Amino acid sequence: MMINTVNFDNAATTFPKPPEVRLAVEKALVRYGSSGRGSHPIALRGSELIYSSREVISEFFGAEPENVILTANCTHALNIAIQGIASVHRNAHVIISQMEHNSVLRPVYALAKKKQIRYSIAEVKPTKSETLENFASLIRPDTIAIIATIASNVTGQILPWREIGALCQEKNICFIADGAQACGLLPINIQSDHINILCTAGHKALYGITGTGLLISDGKFQLPPLMQGGSGSMSNLPEMPDFLPDSLEAGTLNLIGAASLKAGIAFVQKKGIHTIFRSENALCEALGERLRKNPNILLYRNPDAGSAYVPIVSFNIRNRPAEEVAAQLSQKGFCLRAGLHCAPLAHYFLHTIENYQGTVRFAPSVFSGMPDTLRLAEAIQELSKN
Repeated sequence: MMINTVNFDNAATTFPKPPEVRLAVEKALVRYGSSGRGSHPIALRGSELIYSSREVISEFFGAEPENVILTANCTHALNIAIQGIASVHRNAHVIISQMEHNSVLRPVYALAKKKQIRYSIAEVKPTKSETLENFASLIRPDTIAIIATIASNVTGQILPWREIGALCQEKNICFIADGAQACGLLPINIQSDHINILCTAGHKALYGITGTGLLISDGKFQLPPLMQGGSGSMSNLPEMPDFLPDSLEAGTLNLIGAASLKAGIAFVQKKGIHTIFRSENALCEALGERLRKNPNILLYRNPDAGSAYVPIVSFNIRNRPAEEVAAQLSQKGFCLRAGLHCAPLAHYFLHTIENYQGTVRFAPSVFSGMPDTLRLAEAIQELSKN
């Protein structure tokens, strides 16, 4: 019997992509040349597409088009930001949260190991005020940046990003926000939210293709290039240009990815962020409601945190490794990610490493439906009886 496969692993990459995105990619493949690499019509069409993509992205996040940097992924963007800020302020101090992805932890740890920076880890609590106080208490005279995820990719808990931004503005330190699990689901504006550098993935809730990411700056903190190379401008000089976006975009740009991002953001705007969030969150609430009363199932959503979660639900079945549970659900046609989700700090905090080797993560998208969610709940309940 053929089993229909249902994707509930959209926190990794949304699948499927909207038809508009697929059409934009197809058009880019047959119409556009390299941006900034010539004055002939094919290249000029590519340059026009890149600029129009920057305009759409900048308007969506409250930035200026020239401050939109196209990257290979969110990890690439975070490395530019973290290594850049550390190179400008040697031997300084940064603060991260205990919910950070390895795309933050690893570059910070590598810099600390080379004694280029020092870092502290802020504990994330169920309430905004407690979490904010934990960040504030770690600020020192030599603190140059707070680097924090807006929403955890493991539990979905939303950190008080606006309050952290206001704190950073008050203390005149750089706020680098990881929006990989939040952009496209929460209304993020770098100006009103006091975010100095927003890093995000293009292939998650913005519905672009894989191989896309963004670094969006408010222009306050200048970052030196992480890479050197061709930029299509100032080619007579041996140094990289000193202006955005050229200074941080070495090499040929991912024009097809930019086209997909432009179309993906237009899709999100047409649907409406709040509508998408409510739709996906309703599925999370339905799943949680059906699993919460089962003593053999552990849900990693703190009731004291209220509704402060993006649409992600992490769970475990008691005394069962997470990977084993996900594999059995996969055999039933449900795609969920299990393990550490590249965020070991969060799992140490949740105490899910030793007994479960992580968690099983449910992450719907705008294309997910309630009937499939309820069938998944039944399948999890059945597994919990074995």
